[in-house]
Amino acid sequence: MSDDIFDKKSKEQFTILSGDSTDGDGSFGVGTINLNNVTPVIVDPQREDVFIDMQAMHGRSRVEKRVRFKPSKEGLEDADLYWIVWVVVDRDKSGSKITGIAACEILVSTEDTRIRSGFKSMPEHVNHLDKALKGNIIIGQMDGNSKQLLRTFLETNYSDLWNNSSDAIVQAMQ
Repeated sequence: MSDDIFDKKSKEQFTILSGDSTDGDGSFGVGTINLNNVTPVIVDPQREDVFIDMQAMHGRSRVEKRVRFKPSKEGLEDADLYWIVWVVVDRDKSGSKITGIAACEILVSTEDTRIRSGFKSMPEHVNHLDKALKGNIIIGQMDGNSKQLLRTFLETNYSDLWNNSSDAIVQAMQ
């Protein structure tokens, strides 16, 4: 398979949208999760690339396309590893900052076929997204190189966001 889909640099920005779907009279939208401030960042340690892909919110990121996900990692020993990192951004009087972050792995077979095999745990993705929204930091399972790539991406491209983030976020990425 050609790597040209990975050569396109994303010009996406972190999303911070106003409005909360749970506002109102307490009927419609109550109990829904507001995803306005979540940005999916994909870390590709094999190619040492990090990019924002908003389609990951729907399971359609460029690393997930044309992949049939299996319920286990069996048979994927030589697969490419990707991390989808759910980054939650919020604003306060000091400006925009990261308030929660959680990483989930995706494995994708390197075989050159139209539909490749892969692994991702949907319950893990949903639970980590929910925990990131609640301000948790879950990136301890990432390897050191992937964390460093993520940190460099955030420091370089989003320095104001990075500089306003809590010490706990910064410490977690070391």
